[in-house]
Amino acid sequence: MQVHIRQIYVSPGHNYFGHHGQPAGENPIVPVGQVTCRAGRGLEGDRFFDYKPDYKGQVTFFAWEVYEAIKRELAVSDLAPGAFRRNVLLEGADLDALIGRRFQIGGIGFEGSGEAKPCYWMEQAVARGAEAWLRGKGGLRAKILTDGILIPGVAELTVQGEPPLSPVAAR
Repeated sequence: MQVHIRQIYVSPGHNYFGHHGQPAGENPIVPVGQVTCRAGRGLEGDRFFDYKPDYKGQVTFFAWEVYEAIKRELAVSDLAPGAFRRNVLLEGADLDALIGRRFQIGGIGFEGSGEAKPCYWMEQAVARGAEAWLRGKGGLRAKILTDGILIPGVAELTVQGEPPLSPVAAR
């Protein structure tokens, strides 16, 4: 199945993770033209690279369709796609269907480990009501299984096991 990698982001540091009860950090979320994925380690240049062994959030995916929908639903037409601080904005795949499954995008192996659950910081980063609106559609946390370079553009998504994935309809 073909998907579209719309944007890739990395950040050198955490703005929200580990900041409970403190002000948000000021680390930029940086769009990149490509990123090197390292098996078991994360994305080179990202805050979670070598965070800890076997970390389940070495990379985070976010659905482009959800990004477009939240802009409409919460009336934030100028919202930047990096506001969610997810690494890869992906169009055309049901991210929830990848939880617990091994898959490849552009020949790079991943394993979906769970939802990238929204937290109260989304109220500040996105808009009021964003945390509740994003429940169940906050993205996908995954482990990286094979090394490779991920590049924006059209890519092939293959999934191991049954059932096969269906393309996502616009939401």
